Amino acid sequence: MTYVVTTVNVNGIRAAAKKGFVQWLATTEADVLCLQEVRAETAQLPKEIAELTGWHAYWAPAAAKGRAGVAVLARTEPSRHQIGFGSDEFDNSGRYLEIDLPGLTVASLYLPSGEVGTDRQDEKERFMAEFLTHLTELHTRAAAAGREVVVCGDWNIAHQEADLKNWKANQKAAGFLPEERAWLTRVLTEAGYTDIVRRHHPDQAGPYTWWSYRGRAFDNDSGWRIDMQFTTPGLAERALWSKVERAARHGERWSDHAPVTVAYDL
Repeated sequence: MTYVVTTVNVNGIRAAAKKGFVQWLATTEADVLCLQEVRAETAQLPKEIAELTGWHAYWAPAAAKGRAGVAVLARTEPSRHQIGFGSDEFDNSGRYLEIDLPGLTVASLYLPSGEVGTDRQDEKERFMAEFLTHLTELHTRAAAAGREVVVCGDWNIAHQEADLKNWKANQKAAGFLPEERAWLTRVLTEAGYTDIVRRHHPDQAGPYTWWSYRGRAFDNDSGWRIDMQFTTPGLAERALWSKVERAARHGERWSDHAPVTVAYDL
């Protein structure tokens, strides 16, 4: 069986629905769709999203209204879903949701963005510390059960210089700090995950997944690669292809992020 998994930060699902997300959803080849930054309670979802047919939808809004929020939509009904990862501080923050499909756990992640010198950066670091423990334990449990894992989402960290256009100017900015990049390295080494898109595009700048709405960042492809799919090693070997679904033109965008899609042969 082939699972096509897509992840995208919608930058507010109500706004995205008005800009073309619904039309995109009607044509996507994804079997599983992970959303981030939904920024809506389930009662606030647009009718065409709330009444989707052909999808099993799970939503994890944030306790802080109008912020964060993640979701997972699957064409096959999961055997289990879980909001949060056992964190007293973060389980109600709308930042993590996972489902179990046959042989595969799929998770949607919205890691805090942070801001250097503020409480937001402290929050991000606390999240990272707890989440690395969860990732490690999730991998261990999956291996024992003969399952694979893919953690999709907006990681809000560019790992390498190739992952953002203007890396020299951002070395002291949240999202490209040495300690953040070192943490992602630990996800790949200590926790044992694989960055699928980078594996498939080892020598390429990008492919970028987020572009600021300011200036001509999108037109100049001055972006960041912060939306990623990290998998357990066995699933990495079964990844058939991956792509970033970059809009053809600025005016066709329904988010400041682009969908990242990977096909897995299970």
